[in-house]
Amino acid sequence: MFPKIAASPNHSEGGTPLAATTRVTVVGLGYVGLPLAVALAKKFFVTGFDIDQRRIGELADGHDRTGEIEAQPLSMSSLGVTSDPAVCPPSDFYIVTVPTPIDADNKPDLRLVEAASRTVGAMLPAAAEEGREPVVIYESTVYPGVTEEICAPILEKVSGLVCGRDFFLGYSPERINPGDREHTIESITKVVSGQTPEVLDRLSHLYGAITSGGVFRAASIRAAEAAKVIENAQRDINIAFMNEIAQIFSKMDISVWDVLAAANTKWNFLPFTPGLVGGHCIGVDPYYLSHRAETLGHDPQVILAGRGVNDGMAEWVAASLHEQRGGKPGSTLVLGLTFKENVPDLRNSKVADVIAGLSARGHEVTVHDPHADSGEAQREYGLALDPHALERQYDLVLLAVPHRVYLAGGEDAMTGLVARGGTLADLKGVLNGAADWKL
Repeated sequence: MFPKIAASPNHSEGGTPLAATTRVTVVGLGYVGLPLAVALAKKFFVTGFDIDQRRIGELADGHDRTGEIEAQPLSMSSLGVTSDPAVCPPSDFYIVTVPTPIDADNKPDLRLVEAASRTVGAMLPAAAEEGREPVVIYESTVYPGVTEEICAPILEKVSGLVCGRDFFLGYSPERINPGDREHTIESITKVVSGQTPEVLDRLSHLYGAITSGGVFRAASIRAAEAAKVIENAQRDINIAFMNEIAQIFSKMDISVWDVLAAANTKWNFLPFTPGLVGGHCIGVDPYYLSHRAETLGHDPQVILAGRGVNDGMAEWVAASLHEQRGGKPGSTLVLGLTFKENVPDLRNSKVADVIAGLSARGHEVTVHDPHADSGEAQREYGLALDPHALERQYDLVLLAVPHRVYLAGGEDAMTGLVARGGTLADLKGVLNGAADWKL
């Protein structure tokens, strides 16, 4: 399916020297790829490719299930979408934006980026034959060296071309924050890197045409890859400290939120907060860096210590809630399953681990989330979402993800869900004094 092929816009706007015939193919149309493709389509001739035929059908109908692009701008975009790689025209730039998760052993799972490299590799000969000198740009988060040491050989093998002569490499780390309407692709600083100075110039012009935040030219592809993983590793470590002090203060019957309110008055105190660390970035990327460190013979103690604290936070929350209830299991309502508020993203949700911990202790858990897809919740976690859950009362109510819809009714709406003698638990410290338990 390829519903829209629009005439290429005038590319002289913004002073970009890229030709009006410039073509871009974006591989992977998820949280990262779709906003990027839509933004690029305002300036260039862009094709979006994704192997998910259902996803392509939805986009063709003007619906983005991730909620990143609203229906009107999506339907008005000149972006062409397809699930057939043969339909993608020869392009000047191929941008890979597929996920890079971890496996059951917390090791990098590069299968998707490797598969995307094979797909792009098959596209390169046609672009090279037209003399486009195609550049393959990776935005997927990887550890330093993946683009040049793993992806490049795959591209060469499939295409039969020579990297650095027939096609070239670039890397520009994605910085999409799901649900964030302030730090969008059109406003952030984009880090770019290229195999050669000429390629770096081309990437600078490409990304510079779509963002008002400008571009930063990284010293090398490896430096750009490394910048991405330490951005998220830094946040992970700081959140781990917050989680650890929350556990310490709970033993003293001190709310960590009260402590942070005081500490935040110091001008150089960093405003990190405790909580569950899930999602596709912060809870995953540090393992990419630690894996690479271990292959080099370095024991990454700080990174893995932070991961250990954050990965164990869900079990600690479940145990603390059970203890709050005097060790007595009962009917429990968990509000919110997505990894953060006001988004439908269920990837690596640690709320599911809290639910597992409560269930293992005998609690009968009901789950409600107006943003999450019920089918995905069932497939990923074996959890059923109850759309009628707010019509009953429970022994324990946990506000795990403070979606706006939950807060709209005020504290009375929350307390109204709690049965007589029950417990209202607030994981994010948003209910002020209404909660019986909070970090």
